[in-house]
Amino acid sequence: MAYLGNAPARSFISFERQVFTIVNSQTAYALSHSVANENDIRLVVNNVVQEPGSGKAYTATGTALTLSAALTNGTDEMYCVFLGRATATSAPGAGSIGTAQLADLNVTSGKIANDAVTLAKMASGTDGNIISYDASGNPVAVATGNDGQVLTSTGAGSPPAFETLASATNAPYFRAYNNADFSFSQSSTTKMRMNVVEFESNSGSFDTSNYRFTVPSGEGGKYFIGAILYIYAGTDSYAAGYIFKNNSEFLICDNIARDDYSASSFVQINALMNLSAGDYIDVRCNANKSSPVMEGSSGKNSNFYGYKLIG
Repeated sequence: MAYLGNAPARSFISFERQVFTIVNSQTAYALSHSVANENDIRLVVNNVVQEPGSGKAYTATGTALTLSAALTNGTDEMYCVFLGRATATSAPGAGSIGTAQLADLNVTSGKIANDAVTLAKMASGTDGNIISYDASGNPVAVATGNDGQVLTSTGAGSPPAFETLASATNAPYFRAYNNADFSFSQSSTTKMRMNVVEFESNSGSFDTSNYRFTVPSGEGGKYFIGAILYIYAGTDSYAAGYIFKNNSEFLICDNIARDDYSASSFVQINALMNLSAGDYIDVRCNANKSSPVMEGSSGKNSNFYGYKLIG
């Protein structure tokens, strides 16, 4: 009669046998093949088949075989026949492999698609999460950021942290102005009066009696410094603006009016400066008009300003 049903995966199955070398006082032995449990092998001691299971003759899991009692070398003999391994001839069913069956560190990058690891699979899956890794590539910490923050780190393998941008503004900064007409000598380079502080980040950094800005302690760096001087002028007039650093000329910018021009003159001067803590800055002017005047009003047309560049 013909065979009915699915054809066997193999025509003949050979059960593999492993002979053990007995070690006195030892109950733990290594199997040459991994098994799910003790029922996957038939253990024979001194030609007697042993009963598997906890509290019985032996247990087994993976490649570990554990006897309930030690044997004696030279007196006892032991071997096993792999039953489970011989009959496991088909592929595992879909979804049948669990976490316990996967060896640690054995899922390599070659088995993971480039687009398979998404933010949802990392930490809490929240936008802004950054995972830090140690030198072996193991995740060690997660930092969560918000809008307006930057990521900082103390070094390789250290947990990252987010810092708000509020601690990285263009400070120190200041803006001062002249609130009333200020007369100065003709053709003499004179410090311009800036006697009202409109705003400043560091209280007292602008001196309204000396009309100068002093770099606060610990705030050395690159600064943008500028001034606008509104000078009452006439025909054929000349006015030059200066930025002075520590009482020495740093930069000059002049404005010459045509002989048919009788209005006032604006002198604007800007500079990028490398300043150290304790350096002081003021603005000066030299004009050839008789009894020159720098305009001053609540409109703040004549002003002096500056700020530190974020580095």
